[in-house]
Amino acid sequence: MLHHWHGTIHLIQQALAEDEAAYDPTSSLLPDDLTSEALMMPKADGVLAGVDVALAVFREVDPGLETTVMVPDGSRVEKGMYVASIRGRMASILRAERTALNFVQRMSGIATATAEFVKAVEGLPVQIIDTRKTVPGFRLLDKYAVRMGGGHNHRMSTGDGVLIKDNHIAAMATRGESMTQLIKRAQSQVPHTIRIEVECDTLEQVREAVDAGADIILFDNMTPDQMREGVDICRGRAMTEASGGITIDNVREVAEAGVDLLSSGSITHSTKALDISLEVRPDRPSS
Repeated sequence: MLHHWHGTIHLIQQALAEDEAAYDPTSSLLPDDLTSEALMMPKADGVLAGVDVALAVFREVDPGLETTVMVPDGSRVEKGMYVASIRGRMASILRAERTALNFVQRMSGIATATAEFVKAVEGLPVQIIDTRKTVPGFRLLDKYAVRMGGGHNHRMSTGDGVLIKDNHIAAMATRGESMTQLIKRAQSQVPHTIRIEVECDTLEQVREAVDAGADIILFDNMTPDQMREGVDICRGRAMTEASGGITIDNVREVAEAGVDLLSSGSITHSTKALDISLEVRPDRPSS
């Protein structure tokens, strides 16, 4: 279920304002008594996400429209199958069409890409997770779509955990503070409920971070062989995450290194939308 629905409605309202849906002079040419059924239909195979958001767009334009989910989010869909229906004033349906499809196409694209990664590591004890590389303002929707594709979420925001990256380490090194000291300071300042993750470029950094008490070690752009050694160092002491340059072509090799988590920014920042269209069937006037 999509949480924070109020924020989603705000996004929908912004998108409709951007498209000036209420002032569409073309749809205004249609008479109010012209009604229609419209069927939402993917034009390619994939995983569906965002159907409820898309239908909310139609209802926002015209509360009198009747909407029905035929296939729920998270389902695998095939080209040509119907996933939702809308019935009511045709002018209203056409005003909402593009905005509604923009939401469901992007979200389904993310879910589909995530599902491909999940399938590629099938049988291995690793979770595919996302990053914060999302469209500004759309993070909740992007990360929801990842879950619909079988993936898991990393931090929703910077407030969800401590992630000490190379830039943090380099910045504090100018003040004479080591990685170990930075980790210890984080431990003393954050609540016990927040875990501390450290990005490491070398195995030497992995050893230092684990010895300092880091909860999660992020292997940044390491080779599978380096990660295997890093996993051995962390075993029983810290969780492990692989990140950097991970694609659908190398994801299984990376997963086979034994990491617990595998994060990819590409599933949200470079996703290809799933092509979804609206088949409109105008009602004939009664004789």
